[in-house]
Amino acid sequence: MVEQTRTRRDSESRTIHERPKAWRPPEMLPMPDPRPGWDHRYIRISMMGQNDPKNISSRLREGYEPVKAEEYPEMMVHANPDGQFKGNIEIGGLLLCRIPSEFVQQAQAYYENQNKSQMDSVDNNFMKNSDPRMPLFKERQSKVTFGSGF
Repeated sequence: MVEQTRTRRDSESRTIHERPKAWRPPEMLPMPDPRPGWDHRYIRISMMGQNDPKNISSRLREGYEPVKAEEYPEMMVHANPDGQFKGNIEIGGLLLCRIPSEFVQQAQAYYENQNKSQMDSVDNNFMKNSDPRMPLFKERQSKVTFGSGF
């Protein structure tokens, strides 16, 4: 049997390519890794040591659901075992919740429609006082005419 002499891999001189690390300030509210079909948001459950059941219950009725820490391993360090919502991610009176992305889009469309209706109402109320002899808004158009001179 012939004995082979091999050099160990770690003794070979290889340059290790590593990205330079840069300091950045810590995040006050860390966000989980994005999940397809879900939007995440922190919901207030208490303020100045007082529970805020009205806020959290309205958000739960809106479609938000508390995030379980075991479903988000990257956020496990922020899980509160003793809080009001045991096993969930709670930071300083805020609870991490998720909502389906389609609900967010529907809510956004609803509020855009509400805003448009209110603006139309204001415009109509303002324009009802307009008199054709002295309009509040005058369409400004410029015309170019070609004449024969004098």
